[in-house]
Amino acid sequence: MNEIRPYREADLDAVVALWRECGLTRPWNPPAADIAFVRASGHGELLIAADGERLFGTVMVGHDGHRGWVYYMAVDPTRQRQGLGTRLLRAAEAWAAARGVRKLELMIRETNEAVAAFYARCGYRSEPVRVMSRWLDQAEA
Repeated sequence: MNEIRPYREADLDAVVALWRECGLTRPWNPPAADIAFVRASGHGELLIAADGERLFGTVMVGHDGHRGWVYYMAVDPTRQRQGLGTRLLRAAEAWAAARGVRKLELMIRETNEAVAAFYARCGYRSEPVRVMSRWLDQAEA
């Protein structure tokens, strides 16, 4: 049975490999920088699903003082459809609820119907909102 625990520095290479395998990385979001940022913020956590030292899943959870956010949900392809993603998501929800967060939000690429279906099965629904962004530190990617 996988334990769900907070990230440790020794997890970095395995986390990055998993995120790459699951198609979560983008050049404009370097994984090590994202991990360092959430850990330094005091407002988030990277949770790891592991059997001993072997890592099988991740979820990053945090809040902005108003809403909670979920990022980097990843489950090793050999462990998908076995309940691990749901356990990770519930752990992220518990982390947020323990800090008074009342609602979690997440973003899914429009083309990723399989992931949208997973979140729908977990009780999430699409909201009638538009996401807009602006890069503050670099040219738009």
